[in-house]
Amino acid sequence: MNGIDDTPTSTRAGSAASQTVKAQLGLRELILGGELAPGERISELGVVERLGVSRTPVRAALMRLQEEGLLEPIPSGGYAVRSFSENEIRDSIELRGTLEGLAARLAAERGITHSMFRDLHGCIDEIDELLVGELSEETFSRYVEANGRFHRLLAVASDSEVVARQIEKVATLPFASASAFVVVQSLDPRARETLIVAQAQHRAVLEAIESREGARAEALMREHSHIAHQNLKRVLDNQRAMTRLIGGNLIRRNPR
Repeated sequence: MNGIDDTPTSTRAGSAASQTVKAQLGLRELILGGELAPGERISELGVVERLGVSRTPVRAALMRLQEEGLLEPIPSGGYAVRSFSENEIRDSIELRGTLEGLAARLAAERGITHSMFRDLHGCIDEIDELLVGELSEETFSRYVEANGRFHRLLAVASDSEVVARQIEKVATLPFASASAFVVVQSLDPRARETLIVAQAQHRAVLEAIESREGARAEALMREHSHIAHQNLKRVLDNQRAMTRLIGGNLIRRNPR
């Protein structure tokens, strides 16, 4: 042995990246699962011991989770778990709605490809089928997937990397994604009604894009984000739903 590490550089880089992702996912799960409480200081060494990864990927994961908004730096050094006020969540939802409205307007004004039309219609048709049957947990899970795909495609349809990148960024904010509160709707007797309204808005937005009506597409998409505001209120008013909501322990109610 000559003591020289002859592992290809690309292999070492790939391994380091996978360890960082492992640390990031593991730490996020601890936070959203309630094992790390809001305000709790994150010990770098403690994370190393709990997740079984080295300190370098843990440091990188901590920085990424700060960028996502789940952690905040503390004056004494290191990070602490963040909590989120009801107003902060509403602002995040509003920001996503504004950006998605812009994406819809650009898609209408610039036009989109036949393949993009097909993919967006495919998402809507899939959701139609899901809303016909029983609204089981499996149905909700499939709805979340199809709904998320529709919103991602809409961002791409804007034909603007800047807009798509900003939508992706805001969607990573806790509770700001298009499907953040959908799963817990399975506990709400008004769930089908809400999903049907949301689906009608999906179709109306796509029709506006097809008709090249930019202002209408933008207004419809911004209105669509208001459903997330309604879902947030319903979740906050339902203690059982709060316990089912991933990361629900991080939310601070507005003062009464």
